[in-house]
Amino acid sequence: MTENAVTENAVTENAVTEPVARLRTLRSVALRTPDAKRAAEFYDGVWGLDPVEEDGDVTWLRGTGPEHHILEVREADRNGLGKIAFSVATPREVDEAARRLTGLGVPLVAEPGRLDQAGGGYGLRFTDPENRLIELSADVEAVTPRDPGGQDAVPRKLAHVVLNTVDIDAACAFYTTVLGMRISDWSEHQMAFLRCNADHHVIAFNQAEWASVNHVAYEMPSVDHFMRGIGRLRHEGITPLWGPGRHGPGNNTFSYFADPAGLVCEYTSDVAQVDEDTWLCRVWRRVPELSDLWGTAGPPSKDVRRHMAGVPDPGGWWER
Repeated sequence: MTENAVTENAVTENAVTEPVARLRTLRSVALRTPDAKRAAEFYDGVWGLDPVEEDGDVTWLRGTGPEHHILEVREADRNGLGKIAFSVATPREVDEAARRLTGLGVPLVAEPGRLDQAGGGYGLRFTDPENRLIELSADVEAVTPRDPGGQDAVPRKLAHVVLNTVDIDAACAFYTTVLGMRISDWSEHQMAFLRCNADHHVIAFNQAEWASVNHVAYEMPSVDHFMRGIGRLRHEGITPLWGPGRHGPGNNTFSYFADPAGLVCEYTSDVAQVDEDTWLCRVWRRVPELSDLWGTAGPPSKDVRRHMAGVPDPGGWWER
C-alpha cells in the first residue's frame, strides 16, 4: 500500500471532529519544470510578476500585494506541482495543526519550525491523498505593496489553483474535513470549487485520468486591468489559449495562456465573494453558455484541454 493510500485510510478511520487549522489565504504555489529559467523570464518580463529572490535553479516572484511571493518556479525533470502554501494566523496554530494531523494519521513531511526558504516564516508540510505537498505557514515576511493606485495591468495576488484528480470525491473529502475548506459550487460531477475565505474558490478539483496541475490563476484588480493585461500580452505576440470570457461558477473573468513550459496560467478578475450566512452551493450544468456567460470565448478547444491535462504528476519529489 502506498503512503498516500495509508494517509487516506488513516483520515477515513479517524473521526475528524474539526479541521486541523483555520486557513486564511492561498499564499503561493510552486511549479516544477525543465524550462524553469525561461518560465521565470516569462512570469517576470511578460506576465507582470516581480522576482524577489533567486537561488540557482529557483526563482520566487511576487504580485503587487503584500505577500512576499505568490509563485515559485523550480528546475525539475518534468512539469509538476512543487507545493501549495496556505497561510494561518500564528505559529501556535501551526503547532496545533501538527498535533491534529498526527492524530489523524497524516504523516508530516516537515515538522513545525522555521522555514528555510525565501520569505522565511514558521510552518509545516504534509501531503494530501494524491501526494501533493501542502504547506501551512505564519510569520512569512511581507513586502510593501507595489503600485497602490493600481495603474499597472499586472496581477496583485494568486487567485486559485486548479488540480486534476483521479478521485474528486476523495480530494474534496480531505480538503473539507481535514483543512476545513467549503465547497462553493460544482460543475456537474466534473469540477468542485473550494474556498477558505470569502473568495468563491482558491482551489478547484477537476476529475481526470491522472493527478496534475490544470492551471494557476492570478487576480487582476479589475476587469479593465484584466483586459489591458491581455492587450499587453498580445503586443508581445502571445494570444490566449481560451478567452476572454466570464465563467458561470465563481462569476470570474478568464483568459488562459501557456507559459514557455506549457503550463497553463490565467488572468482573472471579479471573483464572486461568498457570504457564509446566505451562500447556497449549486450544481452548474456543463454547457457552453455557462462555462462562458459572455459568449465571447466559445467552448475550450482540444488544444486547451491537452494543455490543462498536463502530464502525470506522482509527487514525492522531496524524497528523491
